[in-house]
Amino acid sequence: MNNKNFVTYIDYGLYKIRSTSIKRNNSNDFFFHESDNVHNDLNKDVEIEKIIANIEKDTNEYLEAINLMIDSSEMHSIALSLSKNFDGSVLKKEDVKFLIQDAKQQILRNHINQNILHIIVRKYKIDNIEYSYLPDNIRCSLLSIDIIFICLPKKITEQVKKNFLKYDISINQTLCSSYVKSLSYKNEFNSSENLCFIDIGFDKTSIIFYIKNEMNFFHVLPLGSNSITLDLSKVLNIDLSNAEIAKLYSNDDDHFFNEKNLSIDLVKQIIFFRIEEILKLALKSVRLNIDIKQFSQFTMILMGKGSMILDKKLRESLSLMCKSYLINETKESIGECVIKLNRGLNKQEVVLVPKKQTKRGFFERLFHFFN
Repeated sequence: MNNKNFVTYIDYGLYKIRSTSIKRNNSNDFFFHESDNVHNDLNKDVEIEKIIANIEKDTNEYLEAINLMIDSSEMHSIALSLSKNFDGSVLKKEDVKFLIQDAKQQILRNHINQNILHIIVRKYKIDNIEYSYLPDNIRCSLLSIDIIFICLPKKITEQVKKNFLKYDISINQTLCSSYVKSLSYKNEFNSSENLCFIDIGFDKTSIIFYIKNEMNFFHVLPLGSNSITLDLSKVLNIDLSNAEIAKLYSNDDDHFFNEKNLSIDLVKQIIFFRIEEILKLALKSVRLNIDIKQFSQFTMILMGKGSMILDKKLRESLSLMCKSYLINETKESIGECVIKLNRGLNKQEVVLVPKKQTKRGFFERLFHFFN
């Protein structure tokens, strides 16, 4: 039995590590922490130690386990549809659990090197009528379920586990960071809008598309802000460290550019063309997976460190034919996302419950639905 008063989530980014510790019996009691910029593996170990020390100081208890939030260029989604005939009987939640468990086992059998991070029910179809939730006490002849599985290679999760085991810390649950953040941020927009969240990270870009407040599509491109650094290095004939500085300083002042005899306009042009390419590829992947009527009007929400490179003028210059907003993420904003997640507000997701927490029946151990 877990006797800790706080549950801790760590957002394990490539540049920064952020933590949120929430009191179990009072979600209004919490602590946020953020590392300095991470430059290499040795530096990351130092920053993790600092984060752990700060968590233990604030919570006044040893940190033994965390919930890990992570993104990766190797993260991907798998869509699966299953159907079953129930001959007009009343549909029970246990029937749905069996179907989802069957779908999960199919994924694991055919993708043995993957871990499932999230199981999201995109829609239920009961006798050809679609529902975004499971109705109570409804008779059903034919049930169909469309499910999205967000997966991450085991090799990545195992490596991160080893990193934390050095500090005697285990990982209870691994979550997709960009998906968790989008769940929270979408509530800041009109629930009837179609929303496309694009999270540009170091070496990946995550795309999460919501249709009228329901998650409909998830995809990852193996391109990110590091692609811009490589472009700057090649075109300007400078090393990667100076290319990274040029990328980060492009919206600040021209002292660095005068010193290195670089054209700030050329730097901005290189950044613009690469960002526009990434965004167009992101929208192309959405267009291939969303009905044309749903794609015709939507709002784009940019997030992630890579998005911060774009100033307002550059965003307005993008030929994307849609409204766009930029979310400036901080440890507090990400912490708020975690707090909402911890309260269990996502009705679409089937949550994998760690088996070691309680001694329940087989399916109760594996699943519960947010109500």
